[in-house]
Amino acid sequence: MSGLSVDIAREWLAVAVEEARLGLSEGGIPIGGALVAADGTVLGRGHNRRVQDDDPSMHGETSAFRNAGRQRTYAGTTMVTTLSPCWYCSGLVRQFGISRVVVGEATTFFGGHEWLAEHGVEVVLLDDPECIDLMERFIADRPDLWFEDIGVDPAP
Repeated sequence: MSGLSVDIAREWLAVAVEEARLGLSEGGIPIGGALVAADGTVLGRGHNRRVQDDDPSMHGETSAFRNAGRQRTYAGTTMVTTLSPCWYCSGLVRQFGISRVVVGEATTFFGGHEWLAEHGVEVVLLDDPECIDLMERFIADRPDLWFEDIGVDPAP
């Protein structure tokens, strides 16, 4: 897992999980994120707010990114997310040169993390049981919101 220890990755993931749980408690989709500086400082944290803000662009990663504010550079930063990033959020990582992505899980949704790795972004996939359980329960309870979030029309 390169230079990042599993303990540090899990510590950062705990911030994103806290955000995901907050989003769920607000009636939204339980995906959380955090943008972390090279020195380990959390620059911004956030959660998916598509439902709460009626904004389809407000994913967990974009919320954390926005809450971090402007940075002179994103080199050396880490995007932490409870779920494999979708193509939109993967593009954000590439666009701004975020160096690493810590992914809580890619079981319930397999996004663009392999594409990011192919393009030089360090990817740490944790397969976290708590993240998997959170999403599996949400998908079972609210398939309508889930399919909307991932851009899939569940009708044949």
